Amino acid sequence: QVQLVESGGGLVQPGGSLSVSCAASGIIFRVYEMGWYRQAPGKERELVAVISSDGTTNYADSVKGRFTISGDNAKKTVYLQMNSLKFEDTAVYYCNARIRRTAAAVTPTLYWGQGTQVTVSS
Repeated sequence: QVQLVESGGGLVQPGGSLSVSCAASGIIFRVYEMGWYRQAPGKERELVAVISSDGTTNYADSVKGRFTISGDNAKKTVYLQMNSLKFEDTAVYYCNARIRRTAAAVTPTLYWGQGTQVTVSS
């Protein structure tokens, strides 16, 4: 089994900063990509940022310049530093990872974490 365990999140005032992290564990041959999605109440889950194993990153337009995604391949961990937070950043943040569990696996599988709440409120 593969598990994605998120940590961080919480309550922060507008303009503040917060970070979340996500560590993958279990039987893992290779991690291709890790990322963060978020889902606000009444809205669909949306991409926040992703990072590939080669360090290539991609951000949603709404967070560019404010959020930074980084990864540690050896630790199979992805981090999301969130600065200049806005009310509209309030959501449950989900980690995901595209993982190939064994060398025999033909294609990678997408796994999800349980989510962590980020609330921006004054």
